[in-house]
Amino acid sequence: MQERGAVAAHGAPSPTSESHQPGADNEAPRVSILIPARDEAATIAHTVRAALASTGVAIEVLVGDDHSTDATAAIVRDIAATDPRLRLVAIPPLAEGWTGKNHACAVLAGAARGAHLLFIDADVTLAPAAAAALAAYAVRTESALVSAVPRQRMGTLGEWLTVPMIGFLLVGYLPVPMMRASLRASLGAACGQLVLVDRSVYAATGGHGAIRGFLHDGVLLARTLRGAGHRTDLVAGHALATCRMYRTWRECWAGFSKNAHEGMATPRALPVWTGLLFTAHILPVLLLVLFGFGLVAPGAAALALVAFLFSLGTRAAITRAMREPLVTIPLHPVAVAVALAIQWNVLLRRKAAGAAVWKGRSYPLNGA
Repeated sequence: MQERGAVAAHGAPSPTSESHQPGADNEAPRVSILIPARDEAATIAHTVRAALASTGVAIEVLVGDDHSTDATAAIVRDIAATDPRLRLVAIPPLAEGWTGKNHACAVLAGAARGAHLLFIDADVTLAPAAAAALAAYAVRTESALVSAVPRQRMGTLGEWLTVPMIGFLLVGYLPVPMMRASLRASLGAACGQLVLVDRSVYAATGGHGAIRGFLHDGVLLARTLRGAGHRTDLVAGHALATCRMYRTWRECWAGFSKNAHEGMATPRALPVWTGLLFTAHILPVLLLVLFGFGLVAPGAAALALVAFLFSLGTRAAITRAMREPLVTIPLHPVAVAVALAIQWNVLLRRKAAGAAVWKGRSYPLNGA
């Protein structure tokens, strides 16, 4: 099946691709690990300590305090007092026309000294060899940008019904061999949770400044670089990092609604995606239920069963490849329905859906 092949094609860089070199931590950094943070007191210490534990490459870690109202800055300062590789960067007031994360990433990039910039979200936990493996892979494949999809950690029903769709859509519907064979901008894709970029290319193409008013930094950054003729890649990241995006149903709905404004929720794209996802992953279940009530002919039910098994098998292959909870596999048809509900809610109720609001900031929709 195409989706399963796409998983294998992602070819994650080995987390043991480089061994630790004595004294590497005292060298000029080859990788700058950049962490934009706004009210991340609950997770920032764990994220920073994991980044500082990186092996195999000289690093620096920069945390951008984006006007946090909690103890984020104080926590980072305390850790920085014990490790000179860590710096706290105060993010200036948000400039007009910028979204918060892009602004913070641009400021961090300007303060960084590494040859590679590794942008990670404040809820991402790096494996010790992740930075070295991504940098080595980028050099080996001559990629200006390499992104990875971290293993998503989930613990609630709301997470099980929403978060797995990230990997399912990226892995299941991105033609990876075509992406790697072509520099076409439309084939560019990245996961904004974990993105490594060549510093010189980042500067030459405008970096986050080129996408300053948008929310989908991962995808648009990759497409910007491709538009300038640079190679980008997306790899499996389950061995490189983990991430716990949300913890409640309210957070899941709000977070995915925010991203929907620049995702599927457009008058042109959403009907196409609805037809594709509904037909492949929801309709077979409905037909099997109707067959149970004697309302569908056996022949149609048999075809529906084949389609259902193919859908669930695809989801199972992706779930296992990305090391996500197995409990999410039987929930797949419901998860697809929830994803479509979020997209349609944003498209049809744009203002009531809480347009582009995140962590106390509201953004005008730019190109959504």
